[in-house]
Amino acid sequence: MDLRKLKTLIDLVSESNVSELEITEAEGKVRIVKGGGAMAMPHVAAPMAAPATAGAVPAPAVAAAPEVPAGHIVKSPMVGTFYRSSSPGAKPFIEIGSQVKEGETVCIIEAMKILNEIETDKSGTIVKILCENGQAVEYGQPLFVVE
Repeated sequence: MDLRKLKTLIDLVSESNVSELEITEAEGKVRIVKGGGAMAMPHVAAPMAAPATAGAVPAPAVAAAPEVPAGHIVKSPMVGTFYRSSSPGAKPFIEIGSQVKEGETVCIIEAMKILNEIETDKSGTIVKILCENGQAVEYGQPLFVVE
């Protein structure tokens, strides 16, 4: 199931009175649960895999916009789970104050059981990290500020 379809399903559930939606297709299973004013992230299980539990969605990017300092914003290219390092005990890819070059890996976003390395699209210095390790992120959500 492609990410645009997932985003559409999330939007439909959030705008409706439906509290839970589960869809099974050939490539996997998606379960979307709405609760506590925030929408739960969809979790996709590969065929024959055990379903994952849902996690909470962060506040909308619009509400966070005033807190983002000036500079170039590196945004999430997909919906998934944000990780600052390649494995749980490993050193983070970058820290505040790190010098980065265009194309350098700055984090990993796990989507549909696939780990996707996210690269910066601008050289500079990391001045702010806008996500917590293990946080669910949405398409277009600001991740870092580069100056």
